[in-house]
Amino acid sequence: MNKTLAILFLLFLSLTTQAQNFNFGAITYDDYEFDRKKLDSNANAIVLKEFGTASIQRDDNTGSLELIFEHHVKIKIYNKEGFKEANIVIPTYKDETREETISELKASTFNYVDNNFVETIMDKKAIFVENRSKYTRLTKFTLPNLKEGSIIEYSYRLKSPNLFNFKTWEFQSSIPKVISEYLVYIPGIYNYNVSLRGFQKLTDQKVELNKECLRLSGVAIDCSKINYMMKNIPAFIEEDNMTAPSNFKSAIYFELSDVQNLNGGKTSYTKTWKDVDYELSSYKTLGDQMKRKDVFKDLIPEITKGSTTDLDKAKAVYHYIKKQIKWNNYYGKYSEDNIKKALENRSGNVADVNLSLIAALSAAGLDAEAVILSTRDNGTVNKLYPVMSDFNYLVAKVNIADKSYLLDATEPLLPFGLLPLRCINDQGRVINLKKPSYWIDLKASQKTTTSYILVGKMTTDGKIIGTLTTHTMGYAALGKRKDILRYNSPDEYVEKLDERLTRIKIQDHKIENLDSVENALIEKYEVEFTINDGTNKEQFYFSPFFINTISKNPFNLNERTYPVDLGAASDERIIISVTLPAQYQLLEKPKDMAIALPNAGGKYLLQTGLDGDTISVNQILQFNNAIYQPEEYLFLKEFYSKIIQNQKTEFLLKKAN
Repeated sequence: MNKTLAILFLLFLSLTTQAQNFNFGAITYDDYEFDRKKLDSNANAIVLKEFGTASIQRDDNTGSLELIFEHHVKIKIYNKEGFKEANIVIPTYKDETREETISELKASTFNYVDNNFVETIMDKKAIFVENRSKYTRLTKFTLPNLKEGSIIEYSYRLKSPNLFNFKTWEFQSSIPKVISEYLVYIPGIYNYNVSLRGFQKLTDQKVELNKECLRLSGVAIDCSKINYMMKNIPAFIEEDNMTAPSNFKSAIYFELSDVQNLNGGKTSYTKTWKDVDYELSSYKTLGDQMKRKDVFKDLIPEITKGSTTDLDKAKAVYHYIKKQIKWNNYYGKYSEDNIKKALENRSGNVADVNLSLIAALSAAGLDAEAVILSTRDNGTVNKLYPVMSDFNYLVAKVNIADKSYLLDATEPLLPFGLLPLRCINDQGRVINLKKPSYWIDLKASQKTTTSYILVGKMTTDGKIIGTLTTHTMGYAALGKRKDILRYNSPDEYVEKLDERLTRIKIQDHKIENLDSVENALIEKYEVEFTINDGTNKEQFYFSPFFINTISKNPFNLNERTYPVDLGAASDERIIISVTLPAQYQLLEKPKDMAIALPNAGGKYLLQTGLDGDTISVNQILQFNNAIYQPEEYLFLKEFYSKIIQNQKTEFLLKKAN
């Protein structure tokens, strides 16, 4: 749920707010005895109180404006599983010229001993600083003397030169919160776009005027004093098949729209896409690189030799770039230097690789564009107005006849037209050097398909000997190819696979199309495995669910407030045919099933039987959608539960008289 919350400078002048920080170390018996059943009886820890404040202030030493953020939190630990909440990590920004700093950090653990609260103060030596990346520094510490029932408390002050995003406040975290309160002071000359993300609603919001909160060049400036409060906040539980948690956690976000200058003018920070299009098309590290057809002009005839259609040319160029420029594992929407250098070095970031692809496609006379996007782990982008910091990735788009193809040459094992799963995230913005930019859906162009076919014979001593053939396409094939190529050879991969499969022995193997990524990956294994010890040849149980058994439900929440995002539709088929050594009667068998998700969202089909001396099993598991909405969650959960329950059953075979 998204809401736009307008900040109006003189709004609600008559309102007053009681928001204030709480005293550090003021632990009460009520804190110690807080009943977690009031929020979540399964909680390992609960935030009893959380208070934050943010304001823009003038640094007396430098004269520059800076953001001052203070954070104070008190947490009740219920058991050892809750101890992890005492491992605190505070990320801060840094670059070549500016950095965020943390000061006044204090932390204590309080234990109830002999009817008194005993405080253990964290030693400053327990604070560690880690430079995580070029732009991120982590301040880490762990609170001391933890016990079941401890209350931990910490606070700190953060100073930041970054005013554009003010300071995000996350009401929701991995544990429940009794109350979370955020107080902000925004000078009247600053206009921010403010949005509340997430499923939870504010309990209260109050605005009042704070007179003369800031003085610039001798001019007193009033502030909007805004208090955001949320109570009884459930924990945000992460499950599989989701994009960035920041898309769904309840939080307040700020983005600077404009600043009223003291001389009467106004500086606008929220731009239109028309403005951004012009800037990007002229950037040396983006638009200029898209125009560099000269880099590939002399290479194209050889690259596209033998190509008779535009699609053939595009595929030839795509495969050439994949081979010539290796991705250095860095994301980016801008070239690190230029594509000529990337080609010479045969290495570059995401933008280097895909801007090279765009330039080469253009040099081949094809209509190529750039698409900027945000990866799944980076969150979705703001589509109301351009926020370039939301985008962290760039791919190519080529238009041939009436069809378009999205391409990313950073993954050598991907087929033409299929983006990596990391890029399948809502929408991207298409950048065309001659036309206005526009949004495009980021969807997987291929369904993930897997088929398993086992044909074998059962021996008198309870073994099955046969051939298992698998066909995979889409993301399943990408994952398999990556697994195989991690080893020195396919033979080594199969050797290690054989070691991991405790029930199955691989006697021989053949892998086809390992490097032919446009085709299905085919694996053929001669296998042998035991289904019973052979001691009772007259009657025995036999489970047919030994290929990709579904033993655990991936959906375990009572309610999920965010979508299930699989990335792509999928189709899995399992066919088993096993010839028995003698005539048997079928006394019991798994129940045939035909169940479906609402709105043709997917289905599971199972047919088993005994025809003569041959056992047959046919399974189909289909998910026809890449994304399922929260209201469909319980249907998915029940769907899996029925499959799991049925896969616990077995064949019971008795030798015929």
